[in-house]
Amino acid sequence: MQSRTPGPRTGRPRSTTADAAILAATRAALVELGWSKLTLGDVAGRAGVAKTTLYRRWAGKNELVVDAVAALFDELEMPDRGSLAADIEGVVLQLAAILDRPETRGGLMAVVAESTRDAALRERIRASVVDRQKRLVLEGRARAQTRGELPPETDPDTAARTTDLIFDVVAGAVMHRTLVSAERVDPAWAQAFTRLLVLGLAGAAEQT
Repeated sequence: MQSRTPGPRTGRPRSTTADAAILAATRAALVELGWSKLTLGDVAGRAGVAKTTLYRRWAGKNELVVDAVAALFDELEMPDRGSLAADIEGVVLQLAAILDRPETRGGLMAVVAESTRDAALRERIRASVVDRQKRLVLEGRARAQTRGELPPETDPDTAARTTDLIFDVVAGAVMHRTLVSAERVDPAWAQAFTRLLVLGLAGAAEQT
């Protein structure tokens, strides 16, 4: 049997305005109802779209919540505050502020728990949140290398492993403090944490 090449997709293009309204409605529902009581029907009503519109875009509630929370993390920026330490402190405080929002806290904890028995959901979280935000590490390191605060890295594999490690350390520490320990990430904590991280980066650079 001869294989057929799929033709161009027909129908109306996906509306970015509708997507933004749906994700905003999802975050509002997370604040008011919590993850357990949130339904696609409620989100559709808040967003002013048909429930079928949601099902065409998302397989279910978990995927929708992941994307709604991921959009908040996309607001993160690596500030240029003049030094590597100051830049890290700035992004740490931004991350903590996002994690402190009830829609992030409740939604993220819920989908992470669900992902322990759903490999596809776990991959969606990694792709939508983790991998996308590694851009901050890449930007911060490149800026620090330009300033001469960190040496350049010539081996791509080593650079990729370092990026992963820095991201895991920063995100893991801030998420643990805010979501698990339920402690504040204030400027004093951010400064102390950053000092420890920068000392570690300097020591690692000396060994390479």
